[in-house]
Amino acid sequence: QVQLVESGGGLVQPGGSLRLSCAASTITFNIYTMAWYRQAPGKQRELVAVVSSSGNPNYADSVKGRFTISRDNAKNTVYLQMNSLKPEDTAIYYCNAEHPAIAYWGQGTQVTVSS
Repeated sequence: QVQLVESGGGLVQPGGSLRLSCAASTITFNIYTMAWYRQAPGKQRELVAVVSSSGNPNYADSVKGRFTISRDNAKNTVYLQMNSLKPEDTAIYYCNAEHPAIAYWGQGTQVTVSS
């Protein structure tokens, strides 16, 4: 059983920054592909960023150049640094841990970008 706990969400003005964290409760954290998803009101869940077990990142076009995903295997934690935030970034952000045969999800953290 792997538990994922997100933190760092909140209310921020357009152009501001937030750093999300996701702490995992497994000593095998390093073998998982880690990802951040988000779901805005009335919209489908969207993959925001993913980082492989080897540390290679990929991003949705909508966040390229603004968001950075990273992982600290010594702390069993994945981060999402969000800069230059826009109102359309408002969503619940979910942490995800995946292997080919299994996936785990956190409970989500709310990010609201508004003036």
